[in-house]
Amino acid sequence: MTVELAVPARDGRPGLLLRPWAADDAAVLADEHRDAGMRRWLMTTLDGTEAAGRWITWQAESWQAGLRYSFAVVEQGGTRPVAHVTVKRKTAEAASAEIGYWTAAAVRGRGVAPLAVDAVARWALDGGTGGPALARLELLHAVGNAASCRVAAKCGFPLREELAPHPPKFPEAGHVHVREPGA
Repeated sequence: MTVELAVPARDGRPGLLLRPWAADDAAVLADEHRDAGMRRWLMTTLDGTEAAGRWITWQAESWQAGLRYSFAVVEQGGTRPVAHVTVKRKTAEAASAEIGYWTAAAVRGRGVAPLAVDAVARWALDGGTGGPALARLELLHAVGNAASCRVAAKCGFPLREELAPHPPKFPEAGHVHVREPGA
């Protein structure tokens, strides 16, 4: 199933189209993953177009399995993805999931992340067209990532707990923000 979410332009922020990643996006995806500012916070980084192509294929397979719902975010009137939002479940039957995202350097600070994250959260929690109708979404980030903390707050994900560091994979303390249906 192909799901597209539209976010209308408002308050001086651009309209967005959220759609599944396509094979044609591999070069753009690889290019965005060269950004050191983004790589600092990501768990997975992609080196090159071939790796990006494999990642896109994995996203489609994971969507079909009900494990991962990944959206490329495109500004209204554009074609180039400028952000990514994903909902990750441990099993296809899980009632809770983690939401993650990144934005390209060119659009940071323009309100793209909160609009896109909120749209996907609503879809995932409310069970919109093709949505999993989850009971809980968690947004996790390193404590030092203040921008992610602001996005979480803007999207109705209150801070629920702080996680201790677990080096080497998680060298910094983390925040767990939680959103449930109706928020």
